[in-house]
Amino acid sequence: MAEKLKMRTENIADKNFEALSKLFPNAVTEAMDENGEVVRAIDADVLRQEISCKVVDGKEERYQFTWPDKKKHILEANAPITATLRPQRESSVDFDNTENIYIEGDNLDTLKLLQETYLNKIKMVYIDPPYNTGNNLIYRNDFHNGIDDYLENSGQFDEQGNYMVQNLETNGRFHTAWLNMMFVRLKVAKNLLSDEGVLVCAIDENEFDTLSIMLKEIFGESSYEHVCVTVVHNPRGQQGNNFSHTNEYALFVYPKGIKAVADRKIEDGDVSWSQFRNWGSESERKDAKNCFYPIIVNPKTGRITDFGDVCDDEYHPMQTVIKNDLAYVYPIDKSGVERKWRYARQSVETIRNMLRVKKTDGGYEIEIGKNFGVQRTVWNDKRYDANEYGTKIVNDLVPNSGFSFPKSLWTVYDSLFAGTANDKDAIILDFFSGSATTAHATMKLNAEDGGNRKFILVQVPEKIDEKSESFKAGFKTICDIGEERVKQAGIKIKEEYPNSNVDVGVRILRLDSSNMKNIYYSPADTEQKLIDVAVDNIKPDRTPEDLLFQVMLDLGVLLSSKIEEMEIDGKKVFNVADGFLVACFDKDVTDETIRAVAKMKPYYAVFRDSSMASDSVATNFDQIFASISPDTIRKVL
Repeated sequence: MAEKLKMRTENIADKNFEALSKLFPNAVTEAMDENGEVVRAIDADVLRQEISCKVVDGKEERYQFTWPDKKKHILEANAPITATLRPQRESSVDFDNTENIYIEGDNLDTLKLLQETYLNKIKMVYIDPPYNTGNNLIYRNDFHNGIDDYLENSGQFDEQGNYMVQNLETNGRFHTAWLNMMFVRLKVAKNLLSDEGVLVCAIDENEFDTLSIMLKEIFGESSYEHVCVTVVHNPRGQQGNNFSHTNEYALFVYPKGIKAVADRKIEDGDVSWSQFRNWGSESERKDAKNCFYPIIVNPKTGRITDFGDVCDDEYHPMQTVIKNDLAYVYPIDKSGVERKWRYARQSVETIRNMLRVKKTDGGYEIEIGKNFGVQRTVWNDKRYDANEYGTKIVNDLVPNSGFSFPKSLWTVYDSLFAGTANDKDAIILDFFSGSATTAHATMKLNAEDGGNRKFILVQVPEKIDEKSESFKAGFKTICDIGEERVKQAGIKIKEEYPNSNVDVGVRILRLDSSNMKNIYYSPADTEQKLIDVAVDNIKPDRTPEDLLFQVMLDLGVLLSSKIEEMEIDGKKVFNVADGFLVACFDKDVTDETIRAVAKMKPYYAVFRDSSMASDSVATNFDQIFASISPDTIRKVL
């Protein structure tokens, strides 16, 4: 086909920039112009040095990593918001009992909302953020827009939650836009990570270098280890001009000086095995008393559930003792002689993942591999194939999902195993949820090792193209697909592990503007004529359960907490986390209701400011609590 005429003169500035970029690539940068716009630029000091035979005076040299708008985004990471999360019971599964959370909404606002409640509580963050391929970018970066503006524009996203805006390499903001999007989110997410927490971030070659440096700046090199794992996710390769791309990367960040990452699982083909109790030659119990303790096995699953305390001087004639439907396995040989385990009780947790249980006629034996199987920095097993174990798994569970090459289930599974095998009650956060592979991997890992890990997933509700097969199949947003994948994966896991008690439910919440009217936050700006409106400062379309979840966020109560509804004197009362928080948002509350709540002696008691039936009830409120439950912290909306 003939090339179309340009019908205009050449842009000489473009040609000059291109020429300089080829000659001096290290001088190419991005800068702010006089109008505050980020534009492509050439670092004059670098260029002067390149063409000089002497050291040129210029800006003071120092090690730094910066880009336009970085300071603005540091400010944004710390700025408050007034949004909330509203429960979606109809689309949830086992809402009242599950501890798993799925949040529909912008992940930056969501991360900020989670800060109070989940500060230092997240054991693992796993994210597969949008890669800066030049096709589309970026999450909401105009922070002058509030949550209402976001909600109006939330349909303008792709399947990974990016604004459908091309970010071509010729764009002066090519790296800046991606860096700003990631920097502010990672900075907030760090606050949620526990002291022994692990972060894993998937990335490809486009921003591998910048992400690596950014992670080192945010987490620090003196306090955290930073490791790159190469994952072969496309064995057939994605063809390029010179190389066939078969891999991407998983950047692990974890605290220095502790065993934060579990040893990898050992497959039978990797090593030979020997009986664990024989390690230590013929040593007997008396040779190391702290090495004699029971290893506790669940007979139903055939898996190790715990390690008992070091035994006292009591003699144990049996290798396997059944107590409370659990098998207690001791290092006793077939002749009844008390031996010892190879490892002391205080250190055996470090090799937990290397142990396996062998059923015998007399009970159980414990075996261990001949090496520790430390995690490798190259993951090249065929199960990391994104087509076979990503696309096909999603499409089998959710036909017409429309996802192209989501992460292999096993890539995420093994990452979660590495970060949480030693903490089976871990909370796992993924704020670029996409096809919800993290939820699937969490539930499967729990089913296999008896864990009780909980996931929190966040995904922006991008609208699906009405011409697509996904839309025709009934899906309106990417969240619809992700939520359906969670539900179908739960059903499948229950079928595969019928004896498991794994939590396959999900409590779905949606990001929204605050439940409170604007006057709640700025009463001084309210005109006198609006005083009557201020009597009730809650938006009319909000339910008592909406209010409850905003209160939980404000008071730092886990969003997965058990919620019990009860009726007291005709009023709906919420009992959260077994009496930690008791709340009533009905109107015309009487002394009887307040007295009944006080008798529950909650840590927090919350009512609406305008809910008291009369002035006398409002007057009696503090007196009732002072006499019945003086330690209860009382709050009003």
